[in-house]
Amino acid sequence: MRLDGEAITLVFALEHGGTADLVYCGARLPMGEDLAALAAASARGRHESQPDAPPRPGLLPERKNGWSGTPAILLRDEGQLLDTDFRLARWKLDEGALVLTWHDPGHDPAHELEVEQCWWISDAGMVHAHAAMVHYTRRRLVLERLSALALPVPARFTHMIGFSGRWASEMHETRRPLAPDGFARQSGAGKPGFGGGNWLILEDPASGEVLGLHLAWSGDYDTRIEYDSQGTADGRAVLQMAAVTGDGEINFSGYPHHQTPSAQFTLAPNRNALAQAFHRHLRAEVLPKRATWGPRKVHLNSWEALGFGLSEPKLIALADSAAELGVERFVLDDGWFGGRRNDRSSLGDWQVSPDIFPNGLGPLIAHVHALGMDFGLWVEPEMVSPDSDLYRAHPDWCLHHEGRERPTMRGQLALDMARAEVRDYLFARLDALLRENPIAYLKWDHNRDLFPSASGQTQGFYDLVDRLRSAHPHVEIESCASGGGRIDLRILGYVQRVWPSDNNDHLERMRIMRAWSQFLPLEVLGNHVGPSPNPITGRQTAMDFRAKVALFGHMGIEADPGAMSEVERQVLAAHIALYKTWRGVLHTGDRFALDHPDAGVFAQMVVRDDTALAVAAQTGFSPVFDAAPLRLKGLEPQALYRVTLPRPWPGKAALYLGDWQAWEAGLTLSGAALMQHGLALPLTHPETAWLVALERLPQ
Repeated sequence: MRLDGEAITLVFALEHGGTADLVYCGARLPMGEDLAALAAASARGRHESQPDAPPRPGLLPERKNGWSGTPAILLRDEGQLLDTDFRLARWKLDEGALVLTWHDPGHDPAHELEVEQCWWISDAGMVHAHAAMVHYTRRRLVLERLSALALPVPARFTHMIGFSGRWASEMHETRRPLAPDGFARQSGAGKPGFGGGNWLILEDPASGEVLGLHLAWSGDYDTRIEYDSQGTADGRAVLQMAAVTGDGEINFSGYPHHQTPSAQFTLAPNRNALAQAFHRHLRAEVLPKRATWGPRKVHLNSWEALGFGLSEPKLIALADSAAELGVERFVLDDGWFGGRRNDRSSLGDWQVSPDIFPNGLGPLIAHVHALGMDFGLWVEPEMVSPDSDLYRAHPDWCLHHEGRERPTMRGQLALDMARAEVRDYLFARLDALLRENPIAYLKWDHNRDLFPSASGQTQGFYDLVDRLRSAHPHVEIESCASGGGRIDLRILGYVQRVWPSDNNDHLERMRIMRAWSQFLPLEVLGNHVGPSPNPITGRQTAMDFRAKVALFGHMGIEADPGAMSEVERQVLAAHIALYKTWRGVLHTGDRFALDHPDAGVFAQMVVRDDTALAVAAQTGFSPVFDAAPLRLKGLEPQALYRVTLPRPWPGKAALYLGDWQAWEAGLTLSGAALMQHGLALPLTHPETAWLVALERLPQ
């Protein structure tokens, strides 16, 4: 059996009453390929240190016949762990999807318990896999684990690229061999977390081919790769991705059907092609109504400028200074509601504070609109403060164990989103805010780990945000969870923006953005000009550098323009104007990471049709004075391009341009020259960044 995408083929070996295996995962095969011969070419003879009938974990690994890895399914019956033996009962192709149905004849001779697995390939070339369990019996079964994906890893993928991190230091990339210890990571905070372990890349070092994988789920996950180093089965590693429910198990009492989230993966010849494949998938199949989005507006967020020190006059002054720079959206952050004057109170009391806004939000919003900006608002609906009217009225609405202490984090408790009355309350308050005020954007935060855990938390969040989007389809939503704590392909089906990190230090931000843009397109990645010195790292950075880094994303400002010098404001305004000129390219084109021999240089470019924009940023102090030329990618070798360096230029580095007048007028070079030879830019001094603009000339 085969499934085909435009550029990929999957070949399955299916045995009635036996196992199912994936025997080929690679570039698209000819339609006349002999699949039986292909399977035979993949078969291996038994060696001395194997069971007489070597096990095949295949697509539904279980602890049987000598295979000792993690089972894809764990069931308990009356508290006892079942020693399952599921056999493939039937399969069918249903509208392009392969559906496999499994039974366990030993424990379920009446076939009242089924496992279904579904595989399909989308138009954008992304492979989707999920599993479901259907329970028709009256037995009190508990499902502890059901993997959305169990993938026998093609043997050519011998290395993996994973990500780790913490708050304000997300997505550190690590490359390691798969053998012999494999990989295992599980989140336990109620969301995917800052480490990025739910995003993986497998690599064939010989060819550069990569396979990128992800579980589209906004809650806890369990991702693992187990390598068959002893050759007990056939030597292949098995990769599994599973969602972890709040309490670690699903009781089928009253719930006869359980379906996992979707695991998604795709193949590409290299990492740039992999990034572009994920970006196409998001733009075409994930992001809500992506084709209807207008230009991605420049934000100013009030937090770094004012914090909790809010007043109507201060906010009006901040809006005035934002508009002078060319800002298009003014976002009021934390502190606008109830008695919220610090981070210890009032979460849950989603009424406008009369102390700060005696006439409501109306006058501020009207002023923002008069300046030509739209208005956004920060909320954190899933949390509650013990010092709040909501908690005093409904102390049982938070996650808790009866009779135990209720430990807080950031002065917060988490609401039980599985309760319908909680979701109804939150919808009523948010719906009222959006009906009573012309709010274009919600910054939806999630600043607390979920402890104790509970089933239904993630699904409850989905239900609430889906209901809100249905009632207010024109309101944009950002997923902010202390930065990059909740970023996944499922949540991106509900929101238009994510916040990659709370850290706006631009040296850190380049690394974080490079990692996230391996999977997500720039238009959904908020990227702001922060203050200097940076409040997290203490680093001082020139405005020219901060602004150039912020161009490559969804640009915004997380600082007080009134505290900037006049020169800084001019430089920032010039870059905001550049962003408006180039965002159509940056947010629809193909992104390429650019290589450079200096490890301190971060460079990337985006190509769309006849135009392209690149940035090259030096983070350290180069060990050589004459940095190697920057070689570009994604151009047509035989085409001619006009190359310019958009102003403003970095002050000190500009002194070292070979012929600034030639750069000012523009150089004409072929795509071949730009990709093979490159551009000799002054990239010696730390915190120096250059923009490179290209326009293909008519032939």
